[in-house]
Amino acid sequence: MNQPDLFDAPAPPLDDCGTLLADLGEWVEHGWLRELDRSFALFLHELDPAAGAPLLLAAALASHQLGRGHVCLDLQAALADSPASLSLPPAHAPDAPLARTPSQWLQALRLGDWCAALRASRLCEAGSGNAPLVLQGPRLYLRRYWQHEREVRALVSARLAPEPVAPAAQIRPVFDALFTAPAPDWQKLACALALRQRFAIVTGGPGTGKTTTVVRLLALLQSMALQGGGEPLRIRLAAPTGKAAARLAESIRGALDRLPWGALPHGEALRPHVPSAATTLHRLLGSQPESRHFRHHAGNPLALDVLVVDEASMVDLEMMARLLQALPSSARLVLLGDKDQLASVEAGAVLGELCSRAQEGHYDADTAQWLQEAAGQQPPPALQDAAGQPLDQAIAMLRVSHRFTADSGIGQLAQAVNAGDGRAAQALWRAGLDDLRSCRLAQPPALLAQDAKLRALVLAERAAPFGHAHYLRRMHTTRPADNAGPAAWDAWAGDLLQALGRFQLLCALREGPWGVTGLNATVAELLREAGLLQGTQGWFAGRPVLVTRNDYGLSLMNGDVGLTLDLPASEPGAPPVRRVAFPAGDGSGAVRWVLPARLQAVETVFAMTVHKSQGSEFEHAALVLPDQGNPVLTRELVYTGITRAKRWFTLVGGARAQGPVLAEAIGRRVLRASGLMAG
Repeated sequence: MNQPDLFDAPAPPLDDCGTLLADLGEWVEHGWLRELDRSFALFLHELDPAAGAPLLLAAALASHQLGRGHVCLDLQAALADSPASLSLPPAHAPDAPLARTPSQWLQALRLGDWCAALRASRLCEAGSGNAPLVLQGPRLYLRRYWQHEREVRALVSARLAPEPVAPAAQIRPVFDALFTAPAPDWQKLACALALRQRFAIVTGGPGTGKTTTVVRLLALLQSMALQGGGEPLRIRLAAPTGKAAARLAESIRGALDRLPWGALPHGEALRPHVPSAATTLHRLLGSQPESRHFRHHAGNPLALDVLVVDEASMVDLEMMARLLQALPSSARLVLLGDKDQLASVEAGAVLGELCSRAQEGHYDADTAQWLQEAAGQQPPPALQDAAGQPLDQAIAMLRVSHRFTADSGIGQLAQAVNAGDGRAAQALWRAGLDDLRSCRLAQPPALLAQDAKLRALVLAERAAPFGHAHYLRRMHTTRPADNAGPAAWDAWAGDLLQALGRFQLLCALREGPWGVTGLNATVAELLREAGLLQGTQGWFAGRPVLVTRNDYGLSLMNGDVGLTLDLPASEPGAPPVRRVAFPAGDGSGAVRWVLPARLQAVETVFAMTVHKSQGSEFEHAALVLPDQGNPVLTRELVYTGITRAKRWFTLVGGARAQGPVLAEAIGRRVLRASGLMAG
């Protein structure tokens, strides 16, 4: 049901574009729409002055939805519950200087009439053409995103035809040597599934072995390629962010060390042909500065045979379309990711949509037979489905976590949240598990800087779990002598970057005392009072920074984290040379030094949003929830925050955070409007 407006206003005149455009301006002033959304409606009005108010309203709201991560505007959902479907704020009080709300305009519309008004305009078409808007059933798209959705669907479908690389009888002995766990061994089944076609998804929560599985798959593919004197495959590894790429490279190297090479044809000779270096998707595709275009595309495809993309839940619809366009038709694409994590910041939730049926399997008879022949086992009968779709046969969900044991609080909490079981989540806090902690902060939020529990959390050093003081004390106590060589300073910076990554405050919100902005200032002041920082403004030694925009000149990507450090003065009596150390970004452990003045888009990162933390892991992660509910608090956000923690997880907030706020968040799902799986 629509929320009733709390003041009396005349019904919106659906035949009056001037009134609507004036209302759009007021909505922008109230923060309900972006200026971009209003400008798009104005642009369409200039293109076709005859376009009616229903079309201009739909266009503004479709643009608004893109800003919220939706690929399109679901007209039916908007009419059924406009505040919920559009995430509009509550109705204003009677004295609010507002003529009409979006809800009032929507209440005056009927779905059939709205669709008819859209179809009647030359600005909207049902498919191919040049009109800026596309209407498909009740879904209204901006043309570019409709095109991206069609391309992703078509290019994925084209890669789903089964084409095993070798007979099952030839693969079976190698599989049995590589995988020794009892049935059902989901890593073994995932590897076998991924061999059958040029597109595969391996999804699963933290510690389920996605990287282990893909390394064995790559080694097996290379082994088969080299049989009979063939050429090795060209394999590339990529991830959406620099930090995720570095983590992928580190994980791949560890998995390579654990691989039983002797079980494979060609043995250790294969190792040089399974790469461990990873790059970002932007670097892989060749970003063009100040452009949405890439150097690699359908006309200039990537020179590779196999591409593995980790943290695929972070890949938005447009990037997925660009990636698929740039792949040679013969290349294999393997996506790794957790389908239950937060979706990309930009529009689309591609991995989640592609994996929408993964929990139930839906493997058909041909797939079950192939798995039996190649892997010696089948999925349980409950996961088999004679009517399984082609996409189902390309998706493997890993179901056993090797990081979190049965008595792991983090694992149990993540599972409870993912299942939407608020009662189970609450019970875990009362169970006294070693890896779960609660930090209830003082009220009101203005008192956070004096809160003893927050001080203990931030300043924790030797007593587990770590806090921010850990890396700062190392910064002071392990500093090399001033006459040390460059290698010593690089090693020092590398050690500090690792120490920095052991603990992270994660925020659900960006603004306010419970958000990134407020907490960064609070934490900096706490550390200064403890004598660990000499300053809290500008560029100070010990300041951790997060890159917020791709900088191709410096080869720094959105999400990269660096640490501000003082190097020896250039001459006696001169001030220290201040530089920012960043990981090299290739997983090698090397360090790059950057002048602070060259960093134009960075922010302090004692605290970061959960969205920005995707692709990262911390020994200790602390999730900060506000004391009041908020539409951004969702099950996916809480699950993502919890699963950033490897050894300890702390829930931070006021008196209500662990109770009603957490329960409300667990009960709210992210449902992004899209037609990707609509056929």
